[in-house]
Amino acid sequence: MNSKQFTKYETARILGARALQIAMNAPLLIKITQEDLEKIKFDALKIAEVEFNSDILPISVKKPFPEKKEEKLKRAKNYKLSEKRKQEIETKDKEEIAEDGEIMALANPEDEIDEEISKKEEE
Repeated sequence: MNSKQFTKYETARILGARALQIAMNAPLLIKITQEDLEKIKFDALKIAEVEFNSDILPISVKKPFPEKKEEKLKRAKNYKLSEKRKQEIETKDKEEIAEDGEIMALANPEDEIDEEISKKEEE
């Protein structure tokens, strides 16, 4: 596989695994002269990079595709508030407006609906 086909995480994992093998005296897969080894100071990670960039590593990455589901998705239940409850929520919102005209905490009616739905589900 070409080195451009891997993500940076896959590349790091491959290089780390190969560097560990090299550090544990695994044979090198590419011919590197003694002079070149001295330049890179016998660094296992740099040797692994040279092997990786030359596309000779026998390490592969499995990238499974997600499975296709044949069954249909289930819809969430729709809850409807009664007109009486909607009016209660609206009056509660109006009561939360301060006397000087500033809005203290105007509740969102949809938040109230979400709270009621969660209460019904708990029961």
